Amino acid sequence: MTSASNTSATANKPRIVIVGCGFGGLEATRALRHAPVDITLVDRTNHHLFQPLLYQVATAGLSAPAIAAPVRHLFRHQANVTSLLGEVTSIDPASRQVLLAGGMALPYDHLIVAAGATHSYFGRDDWAPYAPGLKTLDDAFEIRRRILLAFESAEKEADLEKQAAWLNFVVIGGGPTGVEMAGTLAEIAHHTLSGEFRRIDPAKARIILLEGSARVLQAMPPELSERATQQLQKLGVEVRLNAKVTAIDANGVQVQPAAPGDVYTIATHCVTWAAGVAASPLGKQLAQSLGLPTDRAGRVAVEADLSLAGHPEISVIGDLAAAKSHLGGHEPRPVPGVSPAAKQMGRVAAANILRRIAGQPTAAFRYRDYGNLATIGRNAAVVDVATPAGHLKFSGYFAWLFWLFAHIYFLIGFRNRIVVLIDWASAYWSKQRYARVITDIDKPPHL
Repeated sequence: MTSASNTSATANKPRIVIVGCGFGGLEATRALRHAPVDITLVDRTNHHLFQPLLYQVATAGLSAPAIAAPVRHLFRHQANVTSLLGEVTSIDPASRQVLLAGGMALPYDHLIVAAGATHSYFGRDDWAPYAPGLKTLDDAFEIRRRILLAFESAEKEADLEKQAAWLNFVVIGGGPTGVEMAGTLAEIAHHTLSGEFRRIDPAKARIILLEGSARVLQAMPPELSERATQQLQKLGVEVRLNAKVTAIDANGVQVQPAAPGDVYTIATHCVTWAAGVAASPLGKQLAQSLGLPTDRAGRVAVEADLSLAGHPEISVIGDLAAAKSHLGGHEPRPVPGVSPAAKQMGRVAAANILRRIAGQPTAAFRYRDYGNLATIGRNAAVVDVATPAGHLKFSGYFAWLFWLFAHIYFLIGFRNRIVVLIDWASAYWSKQRYARVITDIDKPPHL
């Protein structure tokens, strides 16, 4: 094992290690830009990813560089940051070290763990090869490959029954990712691919959204969930509620509807998983080493200031934290796993480190809820915005415009904002998606 040290570090500068450059890690690093500290930022990829638009890469609407920014470029002017590309395998609180694959050890005085989340198949990891989730660029490339190859395979299939199976697209999970994927798939089938095939009609593709509960977008108010369902159906998506998946294989999906005994199978070779999220395994490893509890999703229980019990030098934020918002006069409420929450946690964790260094008491985390947005498809979205006077709820075309400009605003980097705006404008008027590049053609289309 080798121990790493920042060559620019001085003995009197506190060493801060930040694991993960998602929304939380990025904000924590930025919040410390003027602090007299030495920061080591380590991530398993070399880029920060704007995950809310990842489905656009999966559906060929945007290219990868439009929603990703190199970590080193982001912090090229922040002299107190050293960026490392590496996989964190474990954390040793006793020796205050972060251990990387390959044997490198990063010593720390303060640690922020923002390792994010991965897919959860609720104990059925054998479904993963047939139903990829959407968390990384690699996931997006794989889903895009399967979608495009499904249409190509249908074009070559003479048997009508087998052809129909290739043209069945199933999305499992009615949260924002599932709703956005289903709506965009309908747009691809009905608009993007129009006139491009000779043996099949892409518009005859069936887009089926399966949701195990009674409504989609459960974080939204019921009336917006209903409007989202109506807009999906208007786009041509089959929305099936109270539909629980019981099996997935290379040939289809088995579904148990609300009525007992009515199990049925959807023949399909293209399934997208958007139903479950689990915290990074790093959280469980850290919690076990300290004897701390985790919740069912593997998130680590944190104190009011986002630190770990008995270890104030360690903060856990983002999707890895089972955090609660401590608002004056109210019972602490669970913090949702959304990007605004991760950003706010990153800023609070960084501020509390500076308070500890200065010998001051830390502050409790208070989540500010700005509301929820979800796009459904062309000219269709639902918006629930928190205002001082209450929540503003609307849907349809103006909600879609609000969603569009909000996402452009929060993108990282001026270039990315311009590229996305141009790509979206072009796609809106031409109804085309130009990022339709297929790789790994030699692999089976459904694996």
